[in-house]
Amino acid sequence: MPEINDSVFKIEELQHNASQITASLNINKNSSIFEGHFPGQPVVPGACMLQLVKDVLEEVLHMPILLKKAGNIKFINMITPANNLTAKLTISYKITDDGSISINAILLTGEVTCFKLQAVYIKL
Repeated sequence: MPEINDSVFKIEELQHNASQITASLNINKNSSIFEGHFPGQPVVPGACMLQLVKDVLEEVLHMPILLKKAGNIKFINMITPANNLTAKLTISYKITDDGSISINAILLTGEVTCFKLQAVYIKL
């Protein structure tokens, strides 16, 4: 049976230097999620952007994590797969004394900021 990849984002390149992560992404305009969000005018759901940040952090930190607190979430511009096939995610993070992970994340398409997140994650 052929493998089906229906995810919205595909990580093309991942860089990790000290406490900063940069991910170059492709957007899968054929993902079935766009059939319902929204028919005839597809946009990347905010939940997918939040999940992307978590997935990238887990990949780089090699541990499962859970969102503890989202202090500031801003959805600034919509990502439309018809117009945007690539994106860039930058995450700055700090592991605090109690072991939690404090982050600032920005998702861009070209030079346009689409999403910003300030949050705290904990190890599972």
